Amino acid sequence: MMGFIWFWLVAVMIVGYVVLDGFDLGVGVLHLFLVRTEAERRATLGSIGPVWDGNEVWLLAGGGTLYFAFPLLYASAFSGFYLPLMIVLWLLVLRGVSLELRNHIDVGVWRALLDGVFGLASALLAIFFGAALANVLRGVPLQADGYFFLPLWTNWQPGPSPGILDWYTVIGGLVALAALTLHGALWLTIKTSGDLAQRARRIVTPLWLIVVLLTVVSLVATIVVRPQSLDNYYSYPFTFVVPVGVVASLAAAWLFNRKMQPVKAFLSSCLYLFFMLAGACWGVYPTLLPATTGSDRDITLSRAISGPHTLAVGLVWWSFGMALAVAYIVFVYSRFKGKADASGH
Repeated sequence: MMGFIWFWLVAVMIVGYVVLDGFDLGVGVLHLFLVRTEAERRATLGSIGPVWDGNEVWLLAGGGTLYFAFPLLYASAFSGFYLPLMIVLWLLVLRGVSLELRNHIDVGVWRALLDGVFGLASALLAIFFGAALANVLRGVPLQADGYFFLPLWTNWQPGPSPGILDWYTVIGGLVALAALTLHGALWLTIKTSGDLAQRARRIVTPLWLIVVLLTVVSLVATIVVRPQSLDNYYSYPFTFVVPVGVVASLAAAWLFNRKMQPVKAFLSSCLYLFFMLAGACWGVYPTLLPATTGSDRDITLSRAISGPHTLAVGLVWWSFGMALAVAYIVFVYSRFKGKADASGH
């Protein structure tokens, strides 16, 4: 029972991070090409300014939870994914630095440089996060001692000795990039006004079409690469509500955006991300990290989980910490009302 609880607690934290920091990343991508004036750039950044760093707390909290709940998974994944983790760390640093420093020097070239860094880092983070999830779904070449090494790429084919990037993980990265960019566009329709908000609303439809296409492609590719991801769904047919939820939330996002109901459209995008991630977690459960070298080397709940005393004490402190985090988020978002001014006045 404790294994089941902690598996889904970690899943909830991952979903929380993707939903909250996802629109930050999407806004960063749109910052590259949607805005036209310095006032619009300030409004775009102002739409996420009070919350972007707080949203990243969920990523840190998820890593900390893995550390004490599933130490074997933490040790194996953080060593095997060392290269992409370092890339992600530097992208997070560059993104934060560019946000904080762009207004320190009133020089156009300086701002343009940091705007480019911010947008590029946001796009690459979305791609790497999607590729990371695809790596977990596909599996990694776990050795008998529970460790593995992945080069950045090999022959671009999933198999017993894959790289971090292959055709399947690239699809995962593209899905994340498109979905989070759509998420960011819907956020801008809520938090900005005028021409910027109208352009954000208009770009939703082409982004939505891309997300629909890539979602279908990714689901088919997942079944091809990992057919056993459907086993839990066949064993518990009521869980097919998850793919139904994916379709329904996508349809709702398009419909509400068309009806100019931005809050409902954004919440529908949140549901889409939730159902996609929940479906991925359910597809691998109770495996935490599949092995391409044989199912006997999979890192499963029973192999990776901490002792009962650790989990019981951890659950108390986790509940306390999450209560504080949720209270902080509710407070910040309740104070962060209104729209960012894109008029330059």
